[in-house]
Amino acid sequence: MAYASHTDTNVTHSILAGITGFFAAVGRGIMMSSSADARLRKAEILNAKTDEELAELGLRREDIPAFVFRDLMHL
Repeated sequence: MAYASHTDTNVTHSILAGITGFFAAVGRGIMMSSSADARLRKAEILNAKTDEELAELGLRREDIPAFVFRDLMHL
């Protein structure tokens, strides 16, 4: 009679990988939301400035979105 002394760790590994993946996805979502909120606040602050203040910063009002999202837009 043969006895199996090896337990299947693939099931345990799969469960742990699923749990880890879930929490990693939640963390990425929180980070993305936080980044989007910061960008929106920056755009609102710049939009509240006068055209003269924007000109001092080298910006035009229509350039605000490109400026705020420049690292994502690769401009």
